[in-house]
Amino acid sequence: MSKAGHEDDELGEVFLDESDIIHEVDVDEEDLPDADDDDAGITEEPDDSIHIFTGHTGELYAVACSPTDPVLVATGGSDDRGFLWKIGHADWASELQGHTDSVSSLAFSSDGQLLASGGFDGLVKIWDTSGNLKCTLEGPGGGIEWVRWHPKGHLILSGSEDCTVWLWNADNRRCLNVFSGHGASVTCGDFTPDGKTICTGSDDATLRIWNPRSVESIHVVRGHPYHTEGLTCLSISSDSTFAVTGSKDGSVHIVNITTGKLPLGCFWWHGWKPYHLGCTTLIPAFHM
Repeated sequence: MSKAGHEDDELGEVFLDESDIIHEVDVDEEDLPDADDDDAGITEEPDDSIHIFTGHTGELYAVACSPTDPVLVATGGSDDRGFLWKIGHADWASELQGHTDSVSSLAFSSDGQLLASGGFDGLVKIWDTSGNLKCTLEGPGGGIEWVRWHPKGHLILSGSEDCTVWLWNADNRRCLNVFSGHGASVTCGDFTPDGKTICTGSDDATLRIWNPRSVESIHVVRGHPYHTEGLTCLSISSDSTFAVTGSKDGSVHIVNITTGKLPLGCFWWHGWKPYHLGCTTLIPAFHM
């Protein structure tokens, strides 16, 4: 590059000679959009929502729908507040008070009787469906990333920023087990649908498969050809055989829970990072 060109780069300016012009086009100024009209050419879609709830004053981080009441919904967000509300009932809402930091996760028990809320204050709170606080579960030394209920009872599982996973009995408030082994925040996890196994994913790029009774880490899935960056989400097949995991590296892997092996190659989201996954009835067809 010439010295003059280098100086132009430093100044951030480019000068054109007449010989640089390839073609000139005449433009009628009346056809140009108004500079103040940011929505020029954008057609606004009609709002066809059936209900809008406006109780929050900040971003929403969590939404959960009751498995037994089709209109009951829970929401939580950065305003440190949670709400129970009913679709189509604008005059009914119950605020879930008590968290001192963002409400990051919500989950209804499988029988629809209880709601768990997890917060970045490190607390898990249990509520009835009227919004009354039943108990507060303490222990984790960091914010709660997620909460999940056992598919057949009132056992509650949560992952924390302090690298641990906690299991409580919500009926008697007793801590049953603490699962340690991850080297970074535990970003996702769940019980298998049969309730016999726990799968957790972490920002340390590993998937751990646990025995909930013995607290034994049955399998640790990591290294090539698995994810190269932290896990963001996981879902488990309905027959409790496979875990599907997504990562910050933009890939999705299928893991055999029994063997800890990867029966299939990975799937890539080019330019995207998966943050939510759901298993379909096709997954059991991949037995190997």
